[in-house]
Amino acid sequence: MHLCYLTNEYPGPGKSHGGIGSFLIVICPALVKAGHQVTIINGTSGQRDIVERDGVKIIYTPFSSKRGIAWAHNYNAVDREIELLHRIQPIDVIEGSELSFAFLTKRPDIAFIIRLHGGHHFFAEGENRKVNFWKGYQEKRSFAKADGFIGVSNYVVRHTSNFLKIKPRPVKVIMIPINLEMFSGGEFSAIEPYQLVFAGTLIEKKGIRQLCQAMARVVDKFPLARLHVYGRDWKDRSGNSYLEILQSIIPKSLQNHIVFHGQVDQRSLPEIYSKAHCCVFPSHVETLGLVAPEAMAMGRAVIYTSTGPGPEVIEDGVSGWLCDPHDPEDIAEKIIDVFSNDTEMKKRACAGQEKVKHQFNIKNILNQNLDFYTEVKNNLSQL
Repeated sequence: MHLCYLTNEYPGPGKSHGGIGSFLIVICPALVKAGHQVTIINGTSGQRDIVERDGVKIIYTPFSSKRGIAWAHNYNAVDREIELLHRIQPIDVIEGSELSFAFLTKRPDIAFIIRLHGGHHFFAEGENRKVNFWKGYQEKRSFAKADGFIGVSNYVVRHTSNFLKIKPRPVKVIMIPINLEMFSGGEFSAIEPYQLVFAGTLIEKKGIRQLCQAMARVVDKFPLARLHVYGRDWKDRSGNSYLEILQSIIPKSLQNHIVFHGQVDQRSLPEIYSKAHCCVFPSHVETLGLVAPEAMAMGRAVIYTSTGPGPEVIEDGVSGWLCDPHDPEDIAEKIIDVFSNDTEMKKRACAGQEKVKHQFNIKNILNQNLDFYTEVKNNLSQL
């Protein structure tokens, strides 16, 4: 098959990346190894260029940033690349995220698939804010052109379906694969006792404020406890720093117990996780969130959110702990539980590691994707 992915997030060598980039950097080379042709169309502010990495062809097509006309220019640029590419080597499937197809030309011989990583309607609901008319309009147009949908969790499919029409078109939930060669471990001797790790953008919806508030009770019980925070600061439209807000609410008695390390490269995370006594990710809203299964793959005790996709990743009491992300007391209680019972901590950490090895394994996930691509493509040819 010739598979084409539309994204501006395919990471270059040594570049940091988030959910979509993390997904593509694992699955695309695996597809190539399985004998398929993979092309990425990636917008760039520079000159047009075509490079190949790990057998994946990446077409960097110039995008505009001019206000008011950029959207039209950029969609036309992608359309031209698809037209040229399709003439040279016919494309079977084009995949994009929620807004990708809004103003693209729908080609009847190419299957258009949207992977639900979390679009505008999804996060508007999750963050209790209004839907922006322009973004909402684009998302509806994009969904109307899709021939099938893949959700990265049951949760994102359910909640997106509340606002946008998906069925009767085929839809399947397929988790994002974890790089299990990078994230592997399990030696408990590497643990630094009472050290907690949080990784993620410093923003309200990640639950970092409640986690910081939970530290008062944790430190009262375990005076050696430290929370190590890794992630970039988030700033609002006025330039206000969320990190500064966090630091302003942390009492002096806790300032030596909460350490902000800033953003780190993903390649540093395995070592960071390996030293943690426990990793805590109390997100308010997520489509899936890779930090929890990555930490689980390292054989570490993980406390994840009980809301959203949390129960799809962790079975509470078996493969980890789930907490109420809005309640600092509940977060503290779960941390204290981890610190208080070493035998149970190791038992759940091992169970979580085994769960992730199957649920987020690229071999299983690759086959699930290929089967779905084939199904949607076959459906198209029968119309």
